[in-house]
Amino acid sequence: MFQSGFSSYILVALQPGNVLACFVGALVGTLIGVLPGLGPAAAMAIAIPLTLKLGPTAGLIMLAGIYYGSMYGGSTTSILVNVPGEPASVVTTLDGYQMAKKGRAGAALAVAAIGSFVAGSFSVVALQFFAPLLARTALAFGPAEYFVLTVMGIALLSNLTGKSRTRTLILMMVGLMLSAVGVDPIGGLERFSFGIESAQGGLSFIAITTGLFGIAEVLSVLAEGEKPMEVLPVRFRELYPNREEMKRSVGPMARGSVLGFLIGLLPGPAATMASFASYGLERGISKDKEKFGKGAIEGVAGPESANNAAAGGAMIPLLSLGLPFTPSTAVLLGGMLLLGVTPGPFLLKEHPDVFWGVIGSFYLGNIMLLILNLPLVGIFAKIVRVSPKYLLPVILVMCAVGTYADNSQLFDVWVMLGAGVVGYVMRKYGYEPAPLIVGLVLGPVMERSLCQMMIISVGDLGGLWASTLCKVMWGIVAISVFLPLLIRAAKTVRNGGGGEKTVTIGPG
Repeated sequence: MFQSGFSSYILVALQPGNVLACFVGALVGTLIGVLPGLGPAAAMAIAIPLTLKLGPTAGLIMLAGIYYGSMYGGSTTSILVNVPGEPASVVTTLDGYQMAKKGRAGAALAVAAIGSFVAGSFSVVALQFFAPLLARTALAFGPAEYFVLTVMGIALLSNLTGKSRTRTLILMMVGLMLSAVGVDPIGGLERFSFGIESAQGGLSFIAITTGLFGIAEVLSVLAEGEKPMEVLPVRFRELYPNREEMKRSVGPMARGSVLGFLIGLLPGPAATMASFASYGLERGISKDKEKFGKGAIEGVAGPESANNAAAGGAMIPLLSLGLPFTPSTAVLLGGMLLLGVTPGPFLLKEHPDVFWGVIGSFYLGNIMLLILNLPLVGIFAKIVRVSPKYLLPVILVMCAVGTYADNSQLFDVWVMLGAGVVGYVMRKYGYEPAPLIVGLVLGPVMERSLCQMMIISVGDLGGLWASTLCKVMWGIVAISVFLPLLIRAAKTVRNGGGGEKTVTIGPG
């Protein structure tokens, strides 16, 4: 069966028209991923009218190419100029940009490309083998399970930056509060908008993210004065990861691929959640946690693999059940319906060319992305040597255009500027903005699932621990919260020497 399926999707994907559609989609997706704001969902929506003229197979292959191409493109500006092109690339700024400042931008970009290829290839195989089983498993998650899942995410990522756990949790709470601005998703009541009409739809994730990272970076450079980044001339072979860096990247790529694929099965911003979870995992199991945030190659390899694998995982509920769990797959579902293709259990039987063509395009597209991006690593890496007086205006324009393109509202640009000032102050006092982004991502999922659970259970909170799955996740939450405290207490007792020594337990 595997041999038959493999030959089928390779043959369909290698048809000249489909190869061209895949190439165009991957190229456009990569370029869109570089620009902050215009993510895969918006890009696919714009491209749908064009794909209608290509027919169902080539049209959907192009849309799929835009989808996974943008997942890779977002890493480029994250690494080079500290501006996430895609929400899923936010965490890549933590170590990718630090590598660029050390003259290892080429290595970071190459590892991101290789990790994306590995994760994409893994998701194709898993998609073919496990689609029906994993789709049914994903349906076991109800509103209560999703709420507990978000709580577990906050607990597990509470030490994301490796600094103060208290600071991290406070920033996550701030992110959760910001996510509540706008209209109540269940009751439709306006809240926390203070009469500002443009805020009724909520605060733009793109505006806040771009401000906290991109604008804050510009303000930091301006405050320090013009100091061009000192990057020594790099020979061609040094543009790519050395043997030691590749050895350290293998494990994170493998773990990120599996973790990202599984998270991709869940509703919500799976790619963003997967990248943060991968970063937290890699830092948690590392023997040298202090290197994270200072240019650790693991901090690029794991998250970049995870967010690309999540794109493949999100295709399982779409193709197997016709359920779009992310905004991007929702747009892809719309494109399928407009092209006369109904995803679901009968897709393989009724439209085998479409099914195998889309799967084949994932593998072919990842090869194309690798071929497209690896030769350009040297050109991309030179960007970090450009003088700030030329580079900063470009960054500002990219941030402003990307933010405005998200909702076509000038209000979002003001939010971006405000977030930039806040981000600059946070940097000045040693606060990492990544935890705030985690809260902003998880907030809507947490609120919506809790409200749905309360409606279903008629106000009974017992539903939050009724199922076995909920109980297991609550157990993980308890372990992640209390185990570090117990370890710290044990160290205090061991080092205290009967009161001779004291260990100060500050915030975190």
